[in-house]
Amino acid sequence: MPIFKVILLAIVQGLAELLPVSSSAHVVVAEKLLGLNPSSPQMTLLLVMLHTGTMFAVIVYFWNQWKRTYFSSADAFKRFAIRVIWATILTAVIGYPIVKLIEKTAFKGASKGEIELLFGRLDLVAPALFAAGLLILLAGLMEKRRMGAHEKVFGDSVTMRQAGWMGAIQGLCLPFRGFSRSGATISTGMLSGASKERAERFSFAMAVVITPAVVGKEALRLLKASHEATAAGVPIDLHGSVVSSLLGALFAFFAGLVALKWLSSWLEEGRWYLFGIYCLVASVVVFYLYHLGY
Repeated sequence: MPIFKVILLAIVQGLAELLPVSSSAHVVVAEKLLGLNPSSPQMTLLLVMLHTGTMFAVIVYFWNQWKRTYFSSADAFKRFAIRVIWATILTAVIGYPIVKLIEKTAFKGASKGEIELLFGRLDLVAPALFAAGLLILLAGLMEKRRMGAHEKVFGDSVTMRQAGWMGAIQGLCLPFRGFSRSGATISTGMLSGASKERAERFSFAMAVVITPAVVGKEALRLLKASHEATAAGVPIDLHGSVVSSLLGALFAFFAGLVALKWLSSWLEEGRWYLFGIYCLVASVVVFYLYHLGY
């Protein structure tokens, strides 16, 4: 794959991954416009490394905030750990059965049906974007109505109930490209009464916890595809793919830092609802691209 395409996808991933607009939808569309196959093993490796780059961007950006809140004392860390574990368990309990249900219904009768094979379908990405846009828009409009009125009431904490709701909605996001994980979880936190800043921090803390599992799953899928390709006499150039993917991870890291700074400023200025409008418009564009044959 040409280096300029790797860099372009890395920038798209880095900017969109950490904004509530669904990086998956944007990367899938970019891949299709560039003539790439989102389901190929090479693209799987690239996406794994891009996610890794943005995960490190999250850690670097939020580290000082996390130290002041989650790691300020043993008791604070214990409260955070209980909540993030609770949220992650709900993510798995809700997300995994949905993935398996989709695989059994969408690939009925097929021997190797994987949900990843549906990720490139724009007719599925568009409605997911639309649903995410509605959720973000609702949270943003409610935020504007109560702006400044409940800061002392809700404080800066995520309760077990709020963490549970955020973890549950994260589970719904996993199977659907276009249903923004950060947008959905932050919006859910805000709708359940958490301050927007705390919802943002906890949402990305959940992302750091769940990303290694997602990366591991995709890495195993790549290795399996590589073995099958070698057995079929068409081996995959893993060395070239690894070098390109490492470069992509680096660019995704820096793009992610820029996106996080932008996201935080929009949260502070009460413009969260605009991300919802963007997702609604993007869903229409994706539907149009689908009808054009992409």
